[in-house]
Amino acid sequence: MFDWVASYSSGLQAALWAPLVLLVFVLALTLTHLVDRGSRSWVWKVLLGIAVLMFVVQAPLALSWAPAERYMGDTGRILYMHVPLISLAMALLVINFGASIAYLMRPSMTADAVAEASVSVAMMYGVLGTLLGAIWAKPTWGTWWTWDPRLTTSAILLVIYTGYLALRRFVDEQERRATWSAVVGILAAVNIPVTYFSVRWWRSIHQVQSNPSTVDPQMVMVLRWSYTMFIALLVVLLYQRTLDALEARKRESTPP
Repeated sequence: MFDWVASYSSGLQAALWAPLVLLVFVLALTLTHLVDRGSRSWVWKVLLGIAVLMFVVQAPLALSWAPAERYMGDTGRILYMHVPLISLAMALLVINFGASIAYLMRPSMTADAVAEASVSVAMMYGVLGTLLGAIWAKPTWGTWWTWDPRLTTSAILLVIYTGYLALRRFVDEQERRATWSAVVGILAAVNIPVTYFSVRWWRSIHQVQSNPSTVDPQMVMVLRWSYTMFIALLVVLLYQRTLDALEARKRESTPP
């Protein structure tokens, strides 16, 4: 294994900052996209390009550059995909919560479209992250699934938001659908902190959240790289899905 302690050089320290610099750039582009309508035709393309390039680099970083996890060995490398996907899925559900409140306070097609889009992308991230977690669990815990508090609350979260999306398909009247969905989105958000803190509140075999001070700095760097990569992709997917949702609402509002 690479001895990071002996080689914790200025070069390695600089590498640790690379994903943070990219994250600031991604967030700056996202802010530009939000405040400058004229930039929306190209910002998402730049973000998509960044995400693709980061995906290409992420593979060698995660599979060979970062050291193997002390107890799980190479199996632990799944964390570079599983952890960001699950974390960002919950962040997207928080966006849904905010958009749902915004819609009830001032009804608008945009707020409703963002609410729907955030759950659509969250389900994509959440399902993929859960599948990767199951792959990780098999060699680590000896089973694909166990009704551990974290896994159980995560499963409940996925079921609730699957129902949220189903509700949106079964209610035809636009304003009623948006209102009911907003109420469900607000009530469902109660389970987000429960899922996050479940490993601390109850006895769990799932690992408690780590922090950079307890993790190998090379692993921290790759994990930050993965987060930045998935955030860039998240912004693109959320934007495109919001556009699709807005277009669907305009078609509903247009007389045949």
